[in-house]
Amino acid sequence: MMLQFLRQIARKSLFLPLFIMSLFPAFAQENQTERFWTPVADEVFLQEVSHKIQTDQPITGIGVYQKECYGIIQSKIHQLKDNKFKEVQNSPSQISRLIPIQGELWALGNEGIYKLGSNAWEKVDNRNYVDLSFHDGKLYAATSEEIFKLENNKFVSIKPEGGYYNSDITMLMEDGTQLHAEPVKLGPITRFQSYAGTLHILRSGELVQFDGKIVNTDFIDWGKLPSKTTRDLQSFGSRLYVSTDRGLAELQGASLKTIQGKDGLPVENTTSLTRGFANDLWIGTERGAVRMLKGEWQYFGASHWLPSNKVNDIAVADKKVFIATDGGLGIIEYQEYTLQKKAEFYERHIEEWGQKRLGFIQTLFLKDGEWTREVSDNDGDHTASYLAAMCYKYKVTGDEEARKKAVESFKAMIWLERITPIDGLVARSIYSVEGDKSGLAKHGSGGLPAKWNKTEDGKWYWKGDTSSDEIIAHFYSVSIFHDLVAEGHEKELAKEHLTRIASYIHDNGFLIIDMDGKPTRWGRWDPDYLLTPYGYSDRGLNGLEALAFMQTAYSVSGDEKFKKGYQQLVDWGYLNNTLRQKNTFPPSTLAPWDDQLAFEAYYTILRYTTDPKYKSFLLRSLERTFEVKRMEHVPWFNFAYGAYTNNDFDNEHCVKHLQAWTLDCVEHSFQNSHRDDLFVEVGFTSYEGGLKTISPRESSVMRGSRYATVLDGSLGGRRVMEPTGYLRDYWMGRYHGFIEAPTVTDKALLTVEPRNQKFGAAPYQGPARPEF
Repeated sequence: MMLQFLRQIARKSLFLPLFIMSLFPAFAQENQTERFWTPVADEVFLQEVSHKIQTDQPITGIGVYQKECYGIIQSKIHQLKDNKFKEVQNSPSQISRLIPIQGELWALGNEGIYKLGSNAWEKVDNRNYVDLSFHDGKLYAATSEEIFKLENNKFVSIKPEGGYYNSDITMLMEDGTQLHAEPVKLGPITRFQSYAGTLHILRSGELVQFDGKIVNTDFIDWGKLPSKTTRDLQSFGSRLYVSTDRGLAELQGASLKTIQGKDGLPVENTTSLTRGFANDLWIGTERGAVRMLKGEWQYFGASHWLPSNKVNDIAVADKKVFIATDGGLGIIEYQEYTLQKKAEFYERHIEEWGQKRLGFIQTLFLKDGEWTREVSDNDGDHTASYLAAMCYKYKVTGDEEARKKAVESFKAMIWLERITPIDGLVARSIYSVEGDKSGLAKHGSGGLPAKWNKTEDGKWYWKGDTSSDEIIAHFYSVSIFHDLVAEGHEKELAKEHLTRIASYIHDNGFLIIDMDGKPTRWGRWDPDYLLTPYGYSDRGLNGLEALAFMQTAYSVSGDEKFKKGYQQLVDWGYLNNTLRQKNTFPPSTLAPWDDQLAFEAYYTILRYTTDPKYKSFLLRSLERTFEVKRMEHVPWFNFAYGAYTNNDFDNEHCVKHLQAWTLDCVEHSFQNSHRDDLFVEVGFTSYEGGLKTISPRESSVMRGSRYATVLDGSLGGRRVMEPTGYLRDYWMGRYHGFIEAPTVTDKALLTVEPRNQKFGAAPYQGPARPEF
């Protein structure tokens, strides 16, 4: 009785809006001719390339001279050679700082100051200096109490005769002199810089000006330092920056502003400041390094970018950044790329690392110290993004190699259905008894026991208990192949594949019945599940999927059975339920992979839906879902939305997102939960409780529609993720015109050369995939 009542409510809730829309059909028709988005060019950008060098002892200072890197380890100078730091023989000891300045490298220590010559270190002075600065065309050096100018290779004090004056006007006599009970001191100096034609000195917790005579302690009209714990000082054009343990101070004119987490600074506990190579500022912190650009903050944390968290010093040379930490050296090199070149890099990566097998795309994991392909719960879903990417690429470029790759993955998808003894029943994955080394997984979806089935010939196992994410992945990717790539017999195979699966689901009452004659755990679209409390939280998403199955099967085959099946779902209220398919509460109902499934369903069903009444429901559902996901800047969500609404979306953010993907596909650990800038951007709303959108640069390569508000990850480099999400998003953007083709013609900016190397799993050695 309860189920019958819920079904009646569902029918009635759908009938009223459908009736109203039948009266005003024009309002249901989305205007597809007017475009509110603007394409973004695929321009040359600087791509980070990471390299880490571990050391047993902290590197406390770093400097670069004539492309050679030098570091301070245990107060001794070491040189980087063959990815190892080796102590420089006959170099000075008790060194505290290395300072590259005006094309020279200086070493500051307890026993004096040294300059690196052509072959050796030359001692210039015996004093213990704390800093150097280039001012008024001359090199200046400071001890803790005095400033000196280099003249004829000697440091000469600039202390005026009669001592220093201060800025206290009560000390000023009528003749312009000053009387002091105690001499005015310049120090204690910790750092000094030239700014606004004047030397500025950082004392412990205090910033003062020195014009050669007057020590000015009250030149700041507005603002104050955020903390008395000051660390470094850096002149930067019209601004002077002070690093502290509670953020940065920015002096502009006579105004001192504070920059903290609320302003975008990722970590407030800063340790060092260094000018970059592209009008950027590098900031060392107790928890990683920060790059400050105009209107953008970039965070580089330990594990992926750095050997450890605490940054002691940073040096910049050409387009390389050397970051000294307690655990070693992090090197970030910037290379010229286009997004297209990056796509080519990732395709090469998939081949070189052995992430392709029998047409499937697979993750790697460490087993007994060797990279091994994982035969997973969702090999079809993982392959679907790659299949779609190659379809888009072929349609955009006409590249026959892309078509060949698409056909290979298409055949793998077909095999997942053909390997089972029941027409329409789809396997999760296929394991070769002879060729695969990962072992049969003991666990299935949701922690349930895995269901492995052996083929009659004994060569293969296929994994059962298929779920909705596998099924929608088939409809999404195979329908794209059918529409964009398939020719002749391929088109028939694609149609047959989609209709066999749709028929099996339809004929079993919108269930997937497994080999044991029971529904699979997550393969349910029936009203006994979705219209009862048991499956209530899935009613929107699963209803959207079921509608996509029926609509797609009808569109490719014309079989009236699927049209009637679609209408049955409408009568059950499934179309109405899609309006709020995106769950935002309670937290237990939020799953990041559900967003991937939803947008695969949207992208599929909206391609085939022509009825304005039905399309109106789907577009309203999409609008609501996209508003929830908008803050994450993930291109997949944006491009799917833009493709079927022509509305404005964050296209420039999407391109920046793709640029921020890291080339290293090893999943290193990352941490962001400690950051001081955890807030939602202005203009966006966090409906799911996410504190901040984390850039791909600040996390790791993730699968599919990466969940961009996950702050931490702890895989520790034990897995290699397939970069298919990037490939799909980039070529999808190109296909729909959201991203324009590169205008550069230099081949080096458009593609990568084959290296003919293997970095990951050993080549697959087993029986071939059967042909159909």
